[in-house]
Amino acid sequence: MKLMRLLPLSAAVALALTGQARAEGLLELYEAARAYDATFQAARNQYDANVARADQSLAGILPQAGLSGSINRNAFNLDLGSVDRKYTTQAVTLSASQPLYRPANLATYRQGKRQAQLADYQLTAAGQDLIVRISQAYFDVLAAQDTLGYVRALKAATAEQLASAKRNFEVGTSTITDTREAQARYDLVLAQEIAADNDLRIKRLALDTVVGKSNTQPTPLATPLFVPEPQPADPEAWVAAAEAASPLIQQARTNVEIAQLETEKAYAGHKPTLDLTANVGETRFIGGSTTSTLDQRPKTGAVGVALNVPLFNGFAVQNRVRETLALEEKARTDLEGARRLVTQQVRTAYFGVVSGLGQVRALEAAEASSQSSLDANRLGYQVGVRINIDVLNAQTQLFQTKRDLSQARYNVLLGHLKLRQANGTLQPEDLVRLNTLVQR
Repeated sequence: MKLMRLLPLSAAVALALTGQARAEGLLELYEAARAYDATFQAARNQYDANVARADQSLAGILPQAGLSGSINRNAFNLDLGSVDRKYTTQAVTLSASQPLYRPANLATYRQGKRQAQLADYQLTAAGQDLIVRISQAYFDVLAAQDTLGYVRALKAATAEQLASAKRNFEVGTSTITDTREAQARYDLVLAQEIAADNDLRIKRLALDTVVGKSNTQPTPLATPLFVPEPQPADPEAWVAAAEAASPLIQQARTNVEIAQLETEKAYAGHKPTLDLTANVGETRFIGGSTTSTLDQRPKTGAVGVALNVPLFNGFAVQNRVRETLALEEKARTDLEGARRLVTQQVRTAYFGVVSGLGQVRALEAAEASSQSSLDANRLGYQVGVRINIDVLNAQTQLFQTKRDLSQARYNVLLGHLKLRQANGTLQPEDLVRLNTLVQR
């Protein structure tokens, strides 16, 4: 008899956890999101733009070459009016220069390399954010599916209790109050089912928006689910790893280096510059020139160095140095702020996982207790020592406990990913390990 009464609950949950479409694992949906998600695509495009901008700094230390040409029609006559001549000149010049000593250009080039690193850290952060977002959407759908399954299971159990109350009233072993209480509880569960079904629809739409698919069916997690503890089991170890791995800290540290190079560029305003220059040219005189009536084609060439020594520029360099030194100090303060923020986030995420694990264990015990309470109340109702509302309350408590336990498990799994995101060690390989927890 007990097995028959519990059958609707297990059957409804199994039905809710089994999608009609082909189920897709977390790793598979992550790969789809990498190719579709607009936020990540924008971050990748920004990365390409930042790298291209950084590569532009190389131009300041490489040779420069240019080709110029001109053609002119000239008229020439003497004041005495005895000579009236018209002729054409065609000129072409190839010039090149190579910086020999330009400290500002060298600092700009080194800044470009740091900016390329900065772009890489920013893309890494965007990738980690995508992992967490797709996982959040994935677990949200699974949790909504579980909730809908449990509501439908509760509806079936409540309908059974309503039918039992009606039969007992007909034979005179219970009052109309039991029937009305069961009917009210059944109507309430119908409303909960409508809300749960709509919530599942909304959560699935959110997942579809990230992965670019319709009616996505996430693969449910294996049951019973083993929820691991964070390793290492020491929050300070996670904080220590963040110093070298956190993209936020790496970006702030790189910004300090860029600010230091900006100061170096400012100081370069006091220094001379030295360039190697060369040019070769040819001029063609057609129809003569000012000194001859014959066509001419002279060629010229020169190689040398150009020195430029700044003497005074209205204190612009001194004020620029003061500005960059202040910005450099700001960058150091931002770095310290990033360290403090990451430390707080890592510790918060770590203790969130630990607390979540405690909630999972407590809810697992509560689930067993709630099941025992429901069995006892059902038996008491059959023998007449319990009333119908006792059974209905026990059913509702078991449903709420199962729902909370399911959500707590998903929160812990997501908390592991957020912990790794907080200290910067989150990688797609973490999804591979998490993917092993799904049903096959």
